[in-house]
Amino acid sequence: MKKLLLGFCLAPLTVLSQNVLIGNKDLPNEPSICINTSYPSRLVAGANLNKYYYSSDTGRTWQERTLVSSFGVWGDPVVVVDSVGNFYFFHLSNTSGGNWIDRIVCQKSVNFGQTWTDGTYTGLNGTKAQDKQWAAINPVNNHIFLTWTQFDEYGSTNTSDSSLILFSRSEDGGMTWTQAKRISTYGGNCFDQDSTVEGAVPAVGPQGQVYVAWAGPRGIVFNKSYDEGNTWLKEEKIISTQPGGWEFAISGVFRCNGMPVTKCDLSGGEHHGRIYINWSDQRNGTDDTDIWLIYSDDEGESWSAPKRVNTDPPGKQQFFTWMDVDQANGDLFFIYYDRRNFEGDTTEISLAWSRDGSEHIYSRIISDTPFVPVKQVFLGDYTNIHVWNHIVRPIWTRQHQGELSIWTDITPFDSLVSGVQEPPLAGTTLIYPNPTRDEAYVSFKLHERSEVRIVLYTVEGKAAGTILEKQFLDYGKHVIPYSTAALRLSPGIYYPRMWINGMEKRLPPLSVGP
Repeated sequence: MKKLLLGFCLAPLTVLSQNVLIGNKDLPNEPSICINTSYPSRLVAGANLNKYYYSSDTGRTWQERTLVSSFGVWGDPVVVVDSVGNFYFFHLSNTSGGNWIDRIVCQKSVNFGQTWTDGTYTGLNGTKAQDKQWAAINPVNNHIFLTWTQFDEYGSTNTSDSSLILFSRSEDGGMTWTQAKRISTYGGNCFDQDSTVEGAVPAVGPQGQVYVAWAGPRGIVFNKSYDEGNTWLKEEKIISTQPGGWEFAISGVFRCNGMPVTKCDLSGGEHHGRIYINWSDQRNGTDDTDIWLIYSDDEGESWSAPKRVNTDPPGKQQFFTWMDVDQANGDLFFIYYDRRNFEGDTTEISLAWSRDGSEHIYSRIISDTPFVPVKQVFLGDYTNIHVWNHIVRPIWTRQHQGELSIWTDITPFDSLVSGVQEPPLAGTTLIYPNPTRDEAYVSFKLHERSEVRIVLYTVEGKAAGTILEKQFLDYGKHVIPYSTAALRLSPGIYYPRMWINGMEKRLPPLSVGP
């Protein structure tokens, strides 16, 4: 985005973090980071205006380089990786002899981000501006999905000029792209403010669905495609209000937005297929910006009520959120700027996480030292985070008294969550099939090694049979089989009760058939 032509929650705790400086040359901001899920020691990051960084030791040390392309490199870096380990770097253009940001450029690296192709592009449409793109890759076939905003004329106040959301796909590793397709029925203006449609971030579903949400004058809206972007809903659905709009003022920050981030759980776990959307807004007041989350378990047909991610008392600012789903296990992670511990503009970085599909969200400060930004220096328009198999790599801009730098954190996951009293039981406990005639199962996930006991009771409250008798089970998912015949259960309704380290959890009634 360019406006410059230049449940059970705890307050965040301070942890002895391991922040790593990625780069501080040439006023970097607006960073993106990506873990190579095929080779997790390899990471690539990007920053405005034309910087890329690569690491071969999971982010402990970094090499810095300048990205070049014959199409020009003009910021809004987005780094993604395919299932065989190729990185893709998307950015805006400034082509010699062309028009400023007149296309979206994709450069590819097959050697872990050390060198890049000259690139290909999509979206070229005369003098129209192509801006604020994001990409997602289908891990099954490595098709790349790209969404962005097109401006008839960037910054125009002419009411006949509009903004809209476009989509393009590559099926050959970014070599060629489908013709850009409009996926927003309702457009916006070209001011690059609340009445502009912007912030389209795609996500891939379990069967290759493409999900996209963005912000605009109608709030946060959602569209989807079941055929890799060839066809879409007749019109996008409004899924949440965004009181105060997606652009808002934060003291000490040149500009701030709360545009949505869309992710889908592909982990194969309990919430497989769940779509998450994360954003920030000022529904609680201009001095109390908050981070929000909604989810859908039916492919976007219905949505949960907004849940606040940050857990501070009212009256403090949290802003510039980003979210990721750890596709190895379904855990959720968030990064955002946080001012809860100080007065004025002093800012820290918080990491939040949930291991039960957002039922319980926890957070803690991960930045080593606070900083004080100044409004005259552009902080950027987003942070970013990528997580794989509990390798957690957030990335953010530190802007202290005008000096810009890009940072990550390499604190091991076990250290991040240490001292936070999460309940041992993670997420929903399933008892299935229900009703059952004989063989059945209880499925649950533990956050830590715990003593577990499960007993069935009659309607009258009498013990009818023990499914699991005080057994220590390790961290992870467990499926406990049992037989109603072996337990000699008569047909009827039974009430399962479960104890985790002595703490009781009641489960849904079980119906046993004849």
